[in-house]
This record gives sequence, structure tokens and C-alpha cells, in this order.
Amino acid sequence: QVQLVESGGGLVQTGGSLRLSCAASGISITPYTVGWLRQGPGKQPQFVALIASGETTLYAPSVRGRFTISRDNAKNTVSLQMNSLTPEDTAVYFCQASRAGERTEYRGQGTQVTVSS
Repeated sequence: QVQLVESGGGLVQTGGSLRLSCAASGISITPYTVGWLRQGPGKQPQFVALIASGETTLYAPSVRGRFTISRDNAKNTVSLQMNSLTPEDTAVYFCQASRAGERTEYRGQGTQVTVSS
């Protein structure tokens, strides 16, 4: 059974930092593109960042320069370092794994990030 489990969320003040982790089991993330999405209260899911199997990264304009995505294939994890957080970053953050040629995408249950003003 494939599972993605996010951790590292919490409550932080404006300007603070958090580091989210996405731990995979049941698959090796090595050939997968792994991304982070977020969904704020009453909002649609929003792309945050992704890292491809070849380590190419892509960021949403709203987080570029503040967030850094990285992967550790040996530990089967992907991390999201979030700095200079603002209340607009408040959301449930999900990680998602996908692979070219595979219809199935895997998504975790999410971790709550709350940034107080």
C-alpha cells in the first residue's frame, strides 16, 4: 500500500519558518516527480512547488525565493523549507507524487500550517 505522510506543520508567527516533510512508503520516490500543493480555507488547491526525478525544481511565483523544495531519495522523503511566512501561507499542505506514463497519482492527508499576524 502506497502512503505519503506529511509532517512538520504547525503554528508560526509572521516571518517565521517551518520545514515540512513528505515521507513515502510502498513506493520508491526516485522516479517520481513530487510536489507540494496547499489549500487555504475556502480556497481551491494551489500549486506550491515540485521537484522532478532529475532534481529540476519549479515554484509558484508567490513562494519563489522563500520556499525551497528538496528530495532525499535514500530516505524516500521530500522536504519543503518555508521561510518568511505570512498569513497568506496559511493552508493545509499536501504532497503528491506522480510519474510519467502512470495514471495513478499519490497524495497524502496533509499537514496544517497556520501563520499568525
